Amino acid sequence: MKTWKTVAIVGVGLIGGSIGLALRRGKLADRVIGVGRDLKKLRGACRRGIVSEVSDNLEQGVRDADLVIVCTPVASIVEQVRHVATACPRHALITDVGSTKSTIAAALIQKQLGGVTFVGSHPLAGSEKAGCENARDVLFDGQIVIVTPTPSTPESAVRKTVRFWQQLGAEVRRMSPRDHDRAIAMTSHVPHLVASALAASTSAELLPLAATGWSDTTRIASGDVRLWEQILMHNRGHVLKSLDKFEKVLTSLRNSLESEKPRQLKSILAKGKQHRDTVGS
Repeated sequence: MKTWKTVAIVGVGLIGGSIGLALRRGKLADRVIGVGRDLKKLRGACRRGIVSEVSDNLEQGVRDADLVIVCTPVASIVEQVRHVATACPRHALITDVGSTKSTIAAALIQKQLGGVTFVGSHPLAGSEKAGCENARDVLFDGQIVIVTPTPSTPESAVRKTVRFWQQLGAEVRRMSPRDHDRAIAMTSHVPHLVASALAASTSAELLPLAATGWSDTTRIASGDVRLWEQILMHNRGHVLKSLDKFEKVLTSLRNSLESEKPRQLKSILAKGKQHRDTVGS
């Protein structure tokens, strides 16, 4: 059953493309418009059935939209949302998919958007692979999406945003922007730093010997470097605090080896296994 007349996706990459596929799979919108700068790539997305229409002009692409999802890198989300708010209908709802929230929420004060409502979102789904060619219509199935309203966000808009992600198959949780950034620093941002550090510290001559342990641990280090630079800098404060906690555990591991304390080593390894097993695959 169609819920939206017109949905515009600004930035048709992996996440934006997967949103488009899920919308069209569920027949949730009459029109799904892909908006971006590269018309050739947009037309490719249209041929794949990701979107039904394309536009390389943001004003034209969002002018009839009931819902706009901004799927650009975090450093440009604020600018894009403000731009969208000047061009879309007053009744439209805007959300995003950025993996940092506090800076974005602080910049997008509701009263400054001319009556258009913005509700922050962050789908905890994705891949180290980028681009709409890697988009999947089931990307959000069973995955968590965090919705991050502020005290000034209308409750009706929050409910619409929650319902949107649920229609795409996601499990939705609600958090404040600050709580989101603190949690995601440890569960997403620091893991990327750790994976990158391990990959970067491995000598090139040893790479042919890298087995599944190295490959599994460093997989996310293959993510887009420019994108991750923006994410980490945007959430710098919480990432630094999470790194402090990680470094204490790493120091304990080192000390247990240097001081030949197998029981301490075993205790830390057991705790790590317990937490990992709790999450599952």
